[in-house]
Amino acid sequence: QVQLVESGGGSVQRGGSLKLSCSASGRTSGIWTVFWFRQAPGKEREFVAAVTWDGDSVYYEDSVKGRFTISKDNAKNTVYLQMDSLKSEDTAIYYCASSDSSYYYARGADKYDYWGQGTQVTVSS
Repeated sequence: QVQLVESGGGSVQRGGSLKLSCSASGRTSGIWTVFWFRQAPGKEREFVAAVTWDGDSVYYEDSVKGRFTISKDNAKNTVYLQMDSLKSEDTAIYYCASSDSSYYYARGADKYDYWGQGTQVTVSS
């Protein structure tokens, strides 16, 4: 059992920055990859970024490359998503998820083991 809790969401101006946190607890030794997804009203869930549990590999959706940075604090079992140069299109509920397998397998199968409850990000123009 893994518990994931997101925090750090809020409202920011276009061009501003926000840092999200995903705190993991429980059987974290079973985690291989942590993902960030987002879902805007009326839209399907969208992949944002991912990081391996050891923090050595990162992956980004094209629209956020150069603006978002995913990282992990090993001591705190926390994954972060630093979001800079925010756009209105980034407005969504952001969720973190974990998988016991690789980024490639999880994305290919669209299979994730645990999810957080989400945190709202609102970017105003």
